[in-house]
Amino acid sequence: MLKKSSILITGGTGSFGKAFVSMTLKHYNPRRLVIFSRDEMKQWEMAKLYKNDSRVLFFVGDVRDKERLHRALHGVEYVVHAAATKIVPTAEYNPFECIKTNINGAMNLIDTSIDQKVKQVVALSTDKASSPINLYGATKLASDKLFVASNSSYAAGHKTRFSVVRYGNVMGSRGSIIPFFYSLRNNKSLPITDIRMSRFMITLEQGINLVWHAFADMVGGEIYVKKIPSMKIVDIASCISPSAKHEIIGIRPGEKLHEEMISVDESYNTYEFNDYFKILPVLNKWNLDEMRIKKGKLVPDRFSYTSDKNTKWMTPKNLKSWIEKNKNFLE
Repeated sequence: MLKKSSILITGGTGSFGKAFVSMTLKHYNPRRLVIFSRDEMKQWEMAKLYKNDSRVLFFVGDVRDKERLHRALHGVEYVVHAAATKIVPTAEYNPFECIKTNINGAMNLIDTSIDQKVKQVVALSTDKASSPINLYGATKLASDKLFVASNSSYAAGHKTRFSVVRYGNVMGSRGSIIPFFYSLRNNKSLPITDIRMSRFMITLEQGINLVWHAFADMVGGEIYVKKIPSMKIVDIASCISPSAKHEIIGIRPGEKLHEEMISVDESYNTYEFNDYFKILPVLNKWNLDEMRIKKGKLVPDRFSYTSDKNTKWMTPKNLKSWIEKNKNFLE
């Protein structure tokens, strides 16, 4: 599907974007891969890696700018939407900016994708969009609803299909817990918000594979949730710096004690597969559509998927192995 195609990724200079570009070029050999982002310096640095690759193009722009998106999407067949304001405390203290990017930006991308006759769009979401308590999660929930509903909410109809992938803490991504603790590994103490806190853990490679799967599987309106392990924050800290003391600083504004990827209310329309779940919308009775359900099995009544009650846990040994393999990436 993606082979010899034209692909655009918003927020393409971020951690996910860099990995997505590298892996997609190797795996699918697209005809054109456009990196759309607003930071010219990050684009400049990234462009050095692909200076001899005619498939890769860079487009400075912001998802808040609808006209710029319209120009960038000309001739594009597939879009990955990774641009977002993501840091929870930043969103809490800058709510207008978070809404402009995460909600208004999503609306702009949806409209321009339809206008430019893009075939498929996969939007990246977060565990914080399930039963949100912070602004970031609330804006991503709104964004998810926009992408799901836009499969049929236009009076004239259209052929662009939209789906969402939802996952937890991306290991090693900018601003996440592992590189933060790693940067403090030589300190005598590490700041811990709460000793009970747990998080879902997913590698960049797993996240990218889920996006690829969504493109191949989607009919439109699905939310894909990868089955991934959990880990306690104190165990992450102990793996990275065994001798450091743990300084309890309290939960930051907007943080949850444990994360949730599928709520009880979403479970009634959630289907389970070997290594992922698929949440289907009640809209248009798509939750009963066999083309979307495929071989999925409806999850048990009142099921929820939370980081503290997960059946899969990452061991300290697994994390240490991952850190050893990704030292260059973390430093």
